[in-house]
Amino acid sequence: MRADAQRNAEKLRAAAAELFQERGLEVPLKEIARRAGVSHGTLYNLFGTREALIDEVVADLAADRLDEAGEHALAFEDAWDGFAYYVERVCELQATHPAVADVVGGRYPDSGRLMAICGRALEAGTRIVERARLAGAVRPDFTGEDLMLVFGTNAVLSRAAADAAPDVWRRGVAFLLDGLRAEAARGPLPHPPLNPRQTYEVMGGLAGTR
Repeated sequence: MRADAQRNAEKLRAAAAELFQERGLEVPLKEIARRAGVSHGTLYNLFGTREALIDEVVADLAADRLDEAGEHALAFEDAWDGFAYYVERVCELQATHPAVADVVGGRYPDSGRLMAICGRALEAGTRIVERARLAGAVRPDFTGEDLMLVFGTNAVLSRAAADAAPDVWRRGVAFLLDGLRAEAARGPLPHPPLNPRQTYEVMGGLAGTR
């Protein structure tokens, strides 16, 4: 790549990181090019697709935050406290960092790095849920796939309420956590849990409603 092309690519990566962080991964590519001070055609020439541009910056936007949340949750001595921390922390990240909400929801399945981070979040969530289940803290029919649906619906709510009531997600999470304690279970649920393939499909559908 020529020196001028390298400079343009760096400007585009920086502009994309800023706008994705501010508004989520769906921000128009023309706005990214405008902030970078280059033409729309230059963006396409250097990256080709939105997914390629996302993959250039998504690790810096979401991976560290989500990985840290999972590691911290598993470090709690009390399994319920770790589970509650993870739910609250990821929901908070979704509400305050729109790009994180898009990553957790797997909004762009053709973005390899994005989907890898999304997959790690599902794996971490499943470990945290199983740990809490084994400790008898979480109702026994709650799964890692159920947790991803929680995050999917929280992302829709937090984005819709961003201007009118930016902290309303906290109320929803408080109700949710009370209902997920083992002693709250009152009988079998009316529908089986989703499998991983169904989870990604449903999360993708939720992402498209935002």
